[in-house]
Amino acid sequence: MTGAPRYALYFTPKPGSDLARFGNAVLGYDNHTGAEVPRPEGMADLADVTDSPRRYGFHATLKAPMRLAPGLAEADLLAAAETLAADHPPVPVGLLRVATLGAFTALVPDAAPPELGLFAAECVAAFEPFRASLTEAEVARRRPERLSPRGRALLAAWGYPHVFEEFRFHMTLTDALPEEARAPWRERLAAAYGAGAPLVLDALSVLRQDGAAPFRVLRRIPLGG
Repeated sequence: MTGAPRYALYFTPKPGSDLARFGNAVLGYDNHTGAEVPRPEGMADLADVTDSPRRYGFHATLKAPMRLAPGLAEADLLAAAETLAADHPPVPVGLLRVATLGAFTALVPDAAPPELGLFAAECVAAFEPFRASLTEAEVARRRPERLSPRGRALLAAWGYPHVFEEFRFHMTLTDALPEEARAPWRERLAAAYGAGAPLVLDALSVLRQDGAAPFRVLRRIPLGG
């Protein structure tokens, strides 16, 4: 059922935090409230380069968007997320910096701790039973012809190529940019972000997307109960 809602397991920063305010303003959207957010002063042109990440809201992916497998309901997914979060302590991530990641601009850790990749891998595996198989159209949207053989294998097995050893924690800030625009946007967004504060991954968020609407947070579940 391609018309079924999609769900995702993300890290979203605590509403009202400096990190949330920065990311929401860059994307012009708050995935907790569903409200539009004014762009940072002097950066109205962000609207031209944030169309794709705006649909998801400011986040880091832990389990990529998926339709639910037959026989499973939203309540089942939320219950599983509550259980996993209660059993896992918060993960110190450290300082973030604005970087160019491929063609995108994103916030990435200065030095990602091993515990971060392990938690992401745990989320991928734990929620795999909830994932409906990809349709041909969903596979095609991942552009498998552009992936490495390992990436294609991960896509086939797990529905997403950037998992396990291919995982890199990031919080996307722009669309894919032409090469000449990447450094200017990185510099402008780095100046807007400033020094930032060390990040602790303190919660697991379950999000839902209906049709082509932007993703909305259903529940932000603190780690460690």
